[in-house]
Amino acid sequence: MQQPRYQDLVRRAAISVAVGIVTGLLFGSVRTGLVFLVLTAIGLTVYRARTTSSVPAWRRPSVAERRTEAQLKKLERGGYRTLHARSIPGSDAQIDHLVVGPTGVYAVDSEKWDRRLPVRVQSHRKLFHGPFNQKPRLDEARWEATQAGDLISKALGREITVVPSLAIYGPAIPWRILNIREVDVFSGSMVRKWITKREKSLTASEVDSIFKAAENVLPSRYSEA
Repeated sequence: MQQPRYQDLVRRAAISVAVGIVTGLLFGSVRTGLVFLVLTAIGLTVYRARTTSSVPAWRRPSVAERRTEAQLKKLERGGYRTLHARSIPGSDAQIDHLVVGPTGVYAVDSEKWDRRLPVRVQSHRKLFHGPFNQKPRLDEARWEATQAGDLISKALGREITVVPSLAIYGPAIPWRILNIREVDVFSGSMVRKWITKREKSLTASEVDSIFKAAENVLPSRYSEA
C-alpha cells in the first residue's frame, strides 16, 4: 500500500541530489550544491503537498457535484435539507445529492459531460450524448432513487417516493426539464428550479423525519475507510 508513496519519495530525492550535484559543479562549491539540494527538496515537498489530496479520488466530490451542492445550499433557508454522496447499501451505487424539502424528496446525480458532443433525445425514451446511448445511466439513476425510497419507506413505515434526476453540466441541453425513462433530465443550472417548482407536500416535521431516516439508511461515502 505504501509503495507509490515510497517511489515518489525516491524520485524527489533523486531530483534533489541531481540538482545539488549540477549546481555544485557549476559553482565549484560543495556548500552551494548542498544548499540547492535542500532548497529543491523543500520545493518539491511543498509542491507535492499542494497538488495531492490525502483524500482518495473516489471520496472527493467532482466539479459537477460541487456546483450542484452550491446551488442546493441556497435552498436551506426554504426548509430544504440535503445529504451528499450517499451509498446504496450492498452496491457500489451512489446518490450524489439527496434532497428533502417541502416539495418532496429528490435524488440528484450530477454529470459533467463533454461540451463538444450534443445532447439529444429520441421518442422521449432514449437519451444520447453524441453517439453514446445513456440508457444505462438513466436506469442507474432510477434504480438508485427507487432503492433509496424503499429503504426510507421501510424505516418510517410509510411510502416515500424519491424522484430521480440527472443534472448535466457541459453541453447545451435543448430543453428545460424532460422526463426520460422516468428520470428528469435538465441542465445543471436548473437544479433549484426543478426542485422548487412543485407544490408543497411535506410539513417541516415530515421533512425532518424523512431526512433523519435517509441519514440512517443511506451511508455516507465520505466516512468510509
